[in-house]
Amino acid sequence: MPESPYTVSDVMTHTVVAVGSEAPFKEVARLLDEWKVSALPVLAGEGRVVGVVSEADLLAKEEFRDTDEGDAAVQTKAGAITAGQLMSTPVVTVHADASVAEAARIMARRHVKRLPVVDGVGLLQGVVSRGDLLKVFLRQDTEIAAEVRDGVLNRLPVTEPLTVEVNEGVVTLGGSLPDRLLVPVIARAVRAVEGVVDVRLDLTHR
Repeated sequence: MPESPYTVSDVMTHTVVAVGSEAPFKEVARLLDEWKVSALPVLAGEGRVVGVVSEADLLAKEEFRDTDEGDAAVQTKAGAITAGQLMSTPVVTVHADASVAEAARIMARRHVKRLPVVDGVGLLQGVVSRGDLLKVFLRQDTEIAAEVRDGVLNRLPVTEPLTVEVNEGVVTLGGSLPDRLLVPVIARAVRAVEGVVDVRLDLTHR
C-alpha cells in the first residue's frame, strides 16, 4: 500500500459497469441487481461520463405509478424508459489523483454514495464508493506506526525521539518536546496519516 496521502486511484474500482444513454429501463435495473451496485455511470461517445442513473432514479417509476403527485422532474423520471431519461445531471465526478479526503468531502457535500472517476477530458477511468474510501482504515497498526515515525516524527526538530504506539488505529505519542508550540503541529500531522482513527498525546515540554 502507498504512503500517505492516499489518492482515489489507490482505492477506486477500475473495472466498472456502465450503460449508454439509450439503455432501456429494464437493462439498467438488471445491471444494478447483477453487479450489486446502487448507481451506474451513463456514457456517451468514446466513454465520456454524461450522467449517473441510480436506484432512486428507477424507484420513481414505482413510487409514482398510480399518482400524479410530485414535481415535473419527478414525473419525467417516473415516465422514463431509457438511461438518458432517467439519469441525474450534471454528473459529480472526481479525478484519479485527488486525495481520498477530497473525494470524501465531495461525497458528503453532494450527498452521493459513489463518484465516477474521470480523466482530464471526462472519460471514465473507474468508480470510487464510500466503501472504497474506508479501505484506508484497513491499514495495519504496524504500518501506521512506521509512517508516523518515518514520515512525521523524523522530520521534526526534536533531539529526543518520541515513542509511538498504535492500537486499532489510535496513535499514542509519548516523550518530551523542546517547545509546547510543536504539540498542535505534531497532532495535526499525525492525524493526516491515512488510517489514523484518533491521536492521543502523552507529551511533556521543556
